[in-house]
Amino acid sequence: LALVLAVAVPVGALIFFFGVARFVGARMNRVDDAGALVVSARAQALHQALRIADLHDDLLLWDRNPVVRSRSGHTDIPRLVDGNVAVQLFSTVTKTPKGQNYERNGAESDNITLLAVASRWPRRTWDSRLQRALHQADKLQHAAVVSEGRLVLVTTAGELLRALDFRAGTPAIKPVAGILSTEGLQALDGDGSNLDTLFAHGFRMAGLAHFFDNEVAGSAHGVRRGGLSPLGRRVVQRMQELRMIVDLAHVAPRAFDEVLAMATRPVVISHTGVQATCAGPRNLTDDQMRRLAQNRALIGIGFWDGAVCDISPRAIARAIRHAVAVAGLRSVALGSDWDGATTVSFGADQLNQLTAALLQEGFSEAEIRAVMGENAIRFLLENLPPGA
Repeated sequence: LALVLAVAVPVGALIFFFGVARFVGARMNRVDDAGALVVSARAQALHQALRIADLHDDLLLWDRNPVVRSRSGHTDIPRLVDGNVAVQLFSTVTKTPKGQNYERNGAESDNITLLAVASRWPRRTWDSRLQRALHQADKLQHAAVVSEGRLVLVTTAGELLRALDFRAGTPAIKPVAGILSTEGLQALDGDGSNLDTLFAHGFRMAGLAHFFDNEVAGSAHGVRRGGLSPLGRRVVQRMQELRMIVDLAHVAPRAFDEVLAMATRPVVISHTGVQATCAGPRNLTDDQMRRLAQNRALIGIGFWDGAVCDISPRAIARAIRHAVAVAGLRSVALGSDWDGATTVSFGADQLNQLTAALLQEGFSEAEIRAVMGENAIRFLLENLPPGA
């Protein structure tokens, strides 16, 4: 028995610490390419000429090295480079409820604690949502250091402009400009002063809520689905002072209304769908999109079933078409939700599928340039801290 235990315990530990998290990540982030399109020579040439930007990627949550090409999940730096992505917003996930669903989630349970332990995150992350966000930020910062120029982490409009100029001037190296976000301000651990901690650590966008009501705002998937708390109002005001972009993805309708009523700067919906093409509790109504356009906001259309119902490239293009028709061309961008525990029809390296679908949907090349990246790049240059 002693011999069996001596072998079984370390083997079990190895499986838990080096196998479980990777297995879960691979199983929860799949590609189903049944609806794949044939990419024409015209579509491929146009795709390679684009400056592409995506507003939401949860790569940092999973037990994968961002700079190493993986066969699982949707993204890593090599696949983003292959897909010609110029700007990628990387989100940090700090808490998700057990039995997570779109309809109703309490805040009592937490899936991320076990994932953090299994992924060998530092002990400080096990019971602090703030530390989980900071750890994932450190992961991205380290990836930038060792990426040999393929990933550049930017925090100001000036840094983003330099990264884009470098990309345009060096055909052999097409770096991805990475920007940090966090999904839900439960990452504050209930302390508004921690917003400045996140900002100092490089975060430039933050979602107010995720799949449950938190101390800041109600969630579209929560129990009470309320508005902003007093803390939430102070946080939104401070975000605007810092030029930290407010992300209204996942928020309850009341919180959405209250933020727009007090907004002095444009906001973002980093990853969403539209009710007209896919009904769902977090997808935008036409009225919400018109109000976002008045705010000069940016709407990131997602790639997963909850956003577009049918995950085919053509379904994403149809959702984009409707958003453009209602909110205007300048308001619409990409919000993939890659690696967000989602199934999509293509990973980052096959993003030319969407360019082909937009052409088939009848978009002009100028419209495709806008939606695929120029709108987001313009928005970021206008709304990030200016910097040197």
